[in-house]
Amino acid sequence: MQVSEVLRVKGNTLFTVTPEMMLSDCVVTMSEHDIGSLVVMDRGKLTGMLTFREVIRVLAKRQLEHRSGPTPPVAEIVVREVMNPDPLIVAPTMDVNELRRVMLETHQRYLPVMDGSTLLGVISFHDVAKAVLEEQGFENRMLKAYIRDWPAEG
Repeated sequence: MQVSEVLRVKGNTLFTVTPEMMLSDCVVTMSEHDIGSLVVMDRGKLTGMLTFREVIRVLAKRQLEHRSGPTPPVAEIVVREVMNPDPLIVAPTMDVNELRRVMLETHQRYLPVMDGSTLLGVISFHDVAKAVLEEQGFENRMLKAYIRDWPAEG
């Protein structure tokens, strides 16, 4: 199974933000749509990824800074300050087993899928797990049907 097949099953809903967008607005978007990542686009070009990991990191940093003195409110943070500006990118032709290995080794839960300079979508660890489970279920049903229809020897 290839990454493109996982994207096809997942659907093509994609949430993007700009580097100058307020982090607080992004958090609201992520919460409202129950998503863990946003693609950061600037003039039609992928410029980064914002995931809940970056949000948690900046909140923790602000909390620690607050203990030692006044800090600017979180509402004043822009995406450019916290996004991952160099996300790992995968191709639609990548094998899902290779994708799983890469995701585990790099600790990345959300990866943009690019075909050249075209953003096709974002694939999450959840998407991969769901696709693999569905594929295994299909194979299981096919094997059971095959065994049930096994020709009698004679």
